[in-house]
Amino acid sequence: MKLHEYQAKQLLELYGVPTLPGEVATTPLEARKAAEKAGGRNVVKAQIHAGGRGKAGGVKVVDTPAEAETAAASMLGRRLVTHQTPAGGVLVRKALVVSAADIAKELYVAVIMDGDVGAPVVIASTEGGVDIEEIAARTPDKILRVPGDPLIGLTPYKARDLAYALGVPPELVRPTADLIVKLYRLFVEKDCSLVEVNPLVTTKPSRPGQQPRIIALDAKVSLEDDALFRHPELQALHDPEQEEPLELRAAAAELSYVKLEGGRVGCMVNGAGLAMATMDITKWAGADPANFLDVGGSADEKRVEEAYRILVSDPDVKVVLINLFGGILRCDAAARGIVAGAQATRSDLPVVVTMRGTNAEEGLKILADSGLKTHLAHDLAGAADALKELLAASTPTKAPGQQARRR
Repeated sequence: MKLHEYQAKQLLELYGVPTLPGEVATTPLEARKAAEKAGGRNVVKAQIHAGGRGKAGGVKVVDTPAEAETAAASMLGRRLVTHQTPAGGVLVRKALVVSAADIAKELYVAVIMDGDVGAPVVIASTEGGVDIEEIAARTPDKILRVPGDPLIGLTPYKARDLAYALGVPPELVRPTADLIVKLYRLFVEKDCSLVEVNPLVTTKPSRPGQQPRIIALDAKVSLEDDALFRHPELQALHDPEQEEPLELRAAAAELSYVKLEGGRVGCMVNGAGLAMATMDITKWAGADPANFLDVGGSADEKRVEEAYRILVSDPDVKVVLINLFGGILRCDAAARGIVAGAQATRSDLPVVVTMRGTNAEEGLKILADSGLKTHLAHDLAGAADALKELLAASTPTKAPGQQARRR
């Protein structure tokens, strides 16, 4: 579960991580009042579950309350499109008005789980303010990795070493190390899948004798869904409006569904391994999957029906590819669910199906007699061939006159 920036900062503050004061606004007038209360220069930041807001106009520095009101009006109630949002963008319901900082240096620090290490790992870089992927591609040598210990956590001396490696001023080494340890504690104690501060900044003293500070200027926190039952106080932070509607619907039906951009093939499987193989076959056939949809190994007829309804509700889907293995799931029950879903949605999309395992023959017969545009395959290779033919037939071709004019 992803959190908004203002919610993530509240968690950071709970653990003693220094941030800048700010208020959440839901109207332009509220943004103006927040800026008046704060005084000085402020930053108005659109609150969505995606990065890249600054490049998309979702982060604006303002000098006056009137400018804060104008900036908020340009964001609230509009859809913000970034490289991390769907093509249609995400609706902005809230904006954060936060005091501006006099930045000396921008850094990056995050805590993630590393499966190879088997423990949380702190990732840091001297190149803050940009996406970590960009840092990795441009200057991979500037990415620092420090694993914690599953039993004792992140030791202070490792955090100090990391602070030195980040090149913070000597007087900020201890505060920076302390901040990193607190981020690690937050990650572990709240069962997070990501805690990211980008940028983590050092500030310039605004007057003689003032000490520089280390501040979490922006924050991103994602919570592990499977551990939310241990944190009922955090469940209320969920913002369903930021989620893909079909993904929300799938979650309610206990389905694993992820919408993918640019694909035309709707994939339905029962098992993550089958899902990966099915998506690979889709790519091999020259197409892109429109989704990841796993009904689960113990799905019943009703769940499969809802899965099919969700699958064909995506307007990007032009062909359905179903790859099922009957273990606990019976293929005949799955077939009845597919037919029921197609009839309920009146879908006439072509369906490529391969089934193996329990009652596979019965399931294939149900589909063959259903009147749906089914293309039955004995294996994935046959499914790929059928998929190629269907995609080729559905691809628009240019009229000869159009080709001649283009030449």
